[in-house]
Amino acid sequence: MFYTDGKLQFPVRVERPNPVFAKALQQAIGGVEGEIRVAMQYMFQAFGARGPAKYRDMLLNTATEELGHIEMLATAVALNLEKAPLSIQEDISADTAAGAVLNGMDMRHVLSAGLAAMPVDANGVPFDMSHIYASGNLAADMYSNVCAESTGRALAVRLYNMTDDTGMKEMLAFMIARDTMHQQQWLAALEDMGGDEMNLPIPNSFPQEKENQTYSYAYFGHMVDGSIPEGRWTAGPSMDGKGEFTAMRSEPMGGKPSLAPARPDGGAQVAQTSKSGTTGLLGSIEGAIERNI
Repeated sequence: MFYTDGKLQFPVRVERPNPVFAKALQQAIGGVEGEIRVAMQYMFQAFGARGPAKYRDMLLNTATEELGHIEMLATAVALNLEKAPLSIQEDISADTAAGAVLNGMDMRHVLSAGLAAMPVDANGVPFDMSHIYASGNLAADMYSNVCAESTGRALAVRLYNMTDDTGMKEMLAFMIARDTMHQQQWLAALEDMGGDEMNLPIPNSFPQEKENQTYSYAYFGHMVDGSIPEGRWTAGPSMDGKGEFTAMRSEPMGGKPSLAPARPDGGAQVAQTSKSGTTGLLGSIEGAIERNI
C-alpha cells in the first residue's frame, strides 16, 4: 500500500517560466534515463524480490522516492508553462522572440495537457516500459540500477547546465545528489550480498565447472588484422578472482549452417523445398542427376 501527504520532497520554484525548458524536462520524466523508468524498475524488482526482506524494503523505499521525483519534475514542467502562449496569433504578431519560443515548445503541453506535464520524453514519445529491468536476480538488478542512476545523473547534469533559472538549478542539484546516493546504495547492496567476487559470475548458482572453462576468461579479438586491443581485460587475474584473463584471436569453430529444405506445405517457394534450391537449366541438370542417382 502507498500513502502520500501531498507535499513535495524538495521545493520546486521557477523564477522565469520557460516553455522550451519544460519540453527538455520531459526527458527526465518519460525518457529512457528518466524517473518513470527507475520508479517502475525498482518497484518491479521489489515485487519479485526473494530472500532477505531488507532488499525488498530497500527497493520499495527507493521506488517510492522516485515517484516523488516524478511529482517534482511534473510540477516544474507546469510552472515553466504558466506563461506559455495560448494563442499563436497574439504572440507571433506581437513579438518575434515569443514566436520563436512558441515554435520550440511542445504544442501538446497546450493542446493535450492544458499546460501540464505528460508521461513522455522530450520528443513526445510515450514511455512504454521497454527499459524496465527486473530479472529476479538481485545482483544483476543492482548492476542495472547503477547504470540507470548513472545515465539519469548525466541527464540531470545536462539539464542543470542548460538553465540559468536559480530555482531549477536548486531542484536539479538536489536530484543529482540523490543520483549519487543511489549509485552508492546499489553498490553497497552488492557488497552486502558478498561483494563482487562473491556475486560474479551472475547467476553464481550455476556451477562454473559445468561451463566450458576454456573460454571463461578469454578475450576474443575479431579484428581482421588479428590485433587485440590490450588492456586490463586481456591479462592478469579476472575481476572475480577465479581465473586469469587471456587473449586470443577469434576463429570459427563450426561450419556453415545447413538447414533442412522448407516443407512443401510451409508456404515457401518451390526452390526452397529442395536441397539444391536452384532453378533454370542448371537446376534441371542437377535434378536429373539426383534422380539418376
